[in-house]
Amino acid sequence: MDSRHGKVRMNVEGDRLSTLPDDLIHKILFFLGIRYAVQTSVLSPRWRYIWTTMPCLDFSSEDLHYRRFFKFVTRFLSGRNNQTKVHCVKLAFHEKDGHLFVERVLEFAFSNNVKRLNITCLYETENVGFLQGFLQRSYETPLSVYNSQSLENLTLSFTYSYTYRSYITIPPTWYMPALTTLNLLCVVLNAGKTTEKYNSLFWNCANLKNLTLKGCRIMDGSKDLNICHHGLSNLTLENGLGGVNVVTPQLKNLTIRNWPGIHLVSAPNLASLLYKDDDYGRLLKVSTDLLHLQKADICIQRLKFGTKSFFSIPPLQPYIHNIVFLLQQLRSVRFLTLNLELVKVCCYWSLMLLCESNKDF
Repeated sequence: MDSRHGKVRMNVEGDRLSTLPDDLIHKILFFLGIRYAVQTSVLSPRWRYIWTTMPCLDFSSEDLHYRRFFKFVTRFLSGRNNQTKVHCVKLAFHEKDGHLFVERVLEFAFSNNVKRLNITCLYETENVGFLQGFLQRSYETPLSVYNSQSLENLTLSFTYSYTYRSYITIPPTWYMPALTTLNLLCVVLNAGKTTEKYNSLFWNCANLKNLTLKGCRIMDGSKDLNICHHGLSNLTLENGLGGVNVVTPQLKNLTIRNWPGIHLVSAPNLASLLYKDDDYGRLLKVSTDLLHLQKADICIQRLKFGTKSFFSIPPLQPYIHNIVFLLQQLRSVRFLTLNLELVKVCCYWSLMLLCESNKDF
C-alpha cells in the first residue's frame, strides 16, 4: 500500500514537471544558461524542444573554452525556432575570446530586434602589467550595438576595470531612439578628439529616461563630459573620473557617489538628491535653483575632528565655505539628512558668524 502510494506520489510530481507553463520553464532555462538549457531536452518529451523557443538567452563563455563554446553557440542558433522572437540577450565573455564570437551573438541579437541587451567583458588578471594592459588589452564593441531601432535597455560592463587596464571604447555617435535605460559600468568614454562630440554623446537616445555611469572615466581627462538631455528622469554617477556637466531640465532623481568634479548646471525639477563624496576640494557645484527638491541626503567624509581641529588649519578653511555654499543651494529642500561631520561644519560655521558679530560690538 505504501509502495503504491509512493508510486502515485512520484507520478504526480512527474505530471507537475511536465505540465509547467512554457513561460515558467523559459525563465528557469534562462537562469541555467543556454548550455544547460539544451541538456534539459533529455528530461522528457515535453522538454525536448522547449529550449528552441526561449525568448531570453544567456550566452556565457565563463566555464568553456572559447572555440568549443563558439561551435556550441553556432549549433544552438541554427537549432532555434526562428518563429519565436527574442526579447533579451545576455552576453558574458573573456577578453581573450575572439571578436567573431561576440559579433556573431550581437548580429543574432539585433537581427531579432532585441529589447534588452547585457554585455559583460570578464577581465583576465593573471600576469598582466598596467602598461601592457592599458595599451593592448582593450575591446571595442561593434558599431552595430549602438544603432538599434528596438533596443530599450542596454548594459555595458567590464570586471576589474577600476584600474583601467581594459576598457570599451564608445563611438562618438550612436542611434538608439527606443532606448529608455542605459547602464555603463567600468567603461571609458571615448568620443574622439573634439569637445563637441562629448556634447552629443547621448543626443541620439531621444527617449532615454534612466542613465547610470559607474566606475567610468573620460578618455581625455582634460575634457568634461556634458550630459545634456531634455527627457532624462533618473541619473546615477558613481566612482568616476573626469568632470561632468549636467543639463537635464526633467531630471527627478540624482545620485552621486565618489565622483568629484560634477557641475549641476540645470535641473529645475529635481526632487531627490543623494550625494556622498570624500573629496571636499571638488564638491558638487550647483548653478540652478532647486525649488522642487523634496529630499536630500548629503554625506561628505574625511573631515577630521580631534585635538587638532580640521578647521584650525588655514589652507583648509576655504573648504568650509564650499560646504556651506553647497548646503545653502539646498535651502528649499523639505527633508534634509546630513552626516555627523557636516553637522559639525554647520555648528562651526555658526560659531564663526557669532564671533564675527561680537567683534563688531
